[in-house]
Amino acid sequence: MRVWLTGGNGMVGGALRRLAPDLAPDVEIIAPGRDILDLTDPAAVRGFLADTRIDAVIHAAGRVGGIAANLRDMAGFLAENLAINLAVIEGARRAGIGTLINFGSSCMYPVNYRQPLIEEDILASPLEPTNEGYALAKIAAARHCAYIARETGAAFRTIIPCNLYGPGDHFSLTRGHLVASAIRKTHDAKLAKASHVEIWGDGTARREFLYVDDLAGWVLQQALQRARDLPQDLNVGFGDDFSVTDYYRMAAKVVGYEGDFQYAPSRPTGMQQKLMSSARAKAFGWRAITSLDEGMATAYRYFRQKGDE
Repeated sequence: MRVWLTGGNGMVGGALRRLAPDLAPDVEIIAPGRDILDLTDPAAVRGFLADTRIDAVIHAAGRVGGIAANLRDMAGFLAENLAINLAVIEGARRAGIGTLINFGSSCMYPVNYRQPLIEEDILASPLEPTNEGYALAKIAAARHCAYIARETGAAFRTIIPCNLYGPGDHFSLTRGHLVASAIRKTHDAKLAKASHVEIWGDGTARREFLYVDDLAGWVLQQALQRARDLPQDLNVGFGDDFSVTDYYRMAAKVVGYEGDFQYAPSRPTGMQQKLMSSARAKAFGWRAITSLDEGMATAYRYFRQKGDE
């Protein structure tokens, strides 16, 4: 099976490329970088698909960032992700490709809604304001896939993972999500012998994080092979959530930082809780394998080797 992977240099894409030779030797991944193929250019995407035999698409590309990055350029996050998603998904439809796995995001869910969140909750209530632009682009992509599946019978499906971390993550303080930021800030504080680390908010907001290799392995061995059997939208998560303070404590333990935490209640924190139900995915072989302690230790080793990225 020849699979066009978008976002091959991102965290999810990198895990898929790294794991495919061992977990799915029958899958040949084609992943041209942005220097070769501009995913915001529909004509370029159509040309690539016309010239390349592709059996399936895994769409993992997108512009991502933490709360600070989203607040700084919400219009940019909306516009760029809309352009990428439209070019890729519509390009695959026009090329007659029968299988497309689209990656959604837990940001697609309403703010402060019931817990755990189920797939039908998308668009049931207003979105979290701090990343609304990114979320709207993700919802549009999921709906686009659903319309194509309904109208043509193609297996265009959307996998909705919870927050991810691990090798390939961004550890820059301007781009990193919670786990990566906690690792970076405690690491920097240890080197600087700082007495405390600042945490945005009061530390009580809860988040669900999944080690990226667990997701990538399941997609390669299960979702890609059984795409036609999957529900249209499918949550894939760790199954438990922890507070922001819990993640900082775990990061401090992994890093070896022994200082204190100082809270900044005036800083934005996003949703108070965002736990997803992965009950439906279990019927398709889903389970999280990597513990949080093990995964964060691996993520920290990656950061020590690679730096900010």
